[in-house]
Amino acid sequence: MSEVKPDRATRTRTALLTAGFDLLADRSVEAIPIDDLIAAAGVGKGSFFNHFGDKDGFKAAIAIQIRGEIEAKIGQANAEIENPLKRLAGGMREVTDYTLKNRSRTMVLLRMNSGATTQDYPLNEGIVADIEACRAAGLIKTESTEMAVLYWLGLCVAMMTFVVENRLTRSDAAAKLQDMTTLGLTGLGAQDASIEAIAKQSAKMLGEE
Repeated sequence: MSEVKPDRATRTRTALLTAGFDLLADRSVEAIPIDDLIAAAGVGKGSFFNHFGDKDGFKAAIAIQIRGEIEAKIGQANAEIENPLKRLAGGMREVTDYTLKNRSRTMVLLRMNSGATTQDYPLNEGIVADIEACRAAGLIKTESTEMAVLYWLGLCVAMMTFVVENRLTRSDAAAKLQDMTTLGLTGLGAQDASIEAIAKQSAKMLGEE
C-alpha cells in the first residue's frame, strides 16, 4: 500500500507550526513578526492568515498542538488504570516526563500564557472525567469540579515550570513529583490511605523511565 502524503494545506500548516516552535523557544509570539514566521516556514504571507487568522489564532494552535501531545501520552499511560486517584497521579507524571524530554516545547507552551483552563475545553476532558470519578467515589472532598480541575491544572503547570527553570535531572524531578502529587491529592481533600503509596509509585516510575 502506497503512503498517503499530506495535502498542500496540511503541509503549509505544519511548516508554519514547526517554524513557530523554533522561533518561540527564544521569544514571545508578540515579539515575532509574521514576516519572520512565513520566511522560516517558506510559505506565502496569505497562508498564515488563511490558516490562523491572526497571532491569537496562531498561539491557540501552538498550544493545542503541544497539549494534544501531552494528552496523548497521558491517555496511553492511563489506558489500563481504573483508580481515578492513580489516573490523576499518572497525568501529572506524564506532564513531568514530557517536560524532561521536551524542554523547548514546554517553554513554548508556558510562554503562550493561554490557560485553556475551562471545564468545557476539549483537551481537559480527561482530567474532568477523573475529577468527577473521584468525587463520585467519595475519594476527594470538593464541591466544585471546575475548581478542582483548575487546581490540578495549576499544579501541573507549576511542576512544568519548576522542572524547566531549575533544569532538574530526572531523579530530582521524580523527588519533586512525589511531593507535588502528595500535596495535590491531599489538597483535593483525598483521605485515602494509599495517597503516599500512589505518589511514591508514580515518582518511581518517572525515575526509572
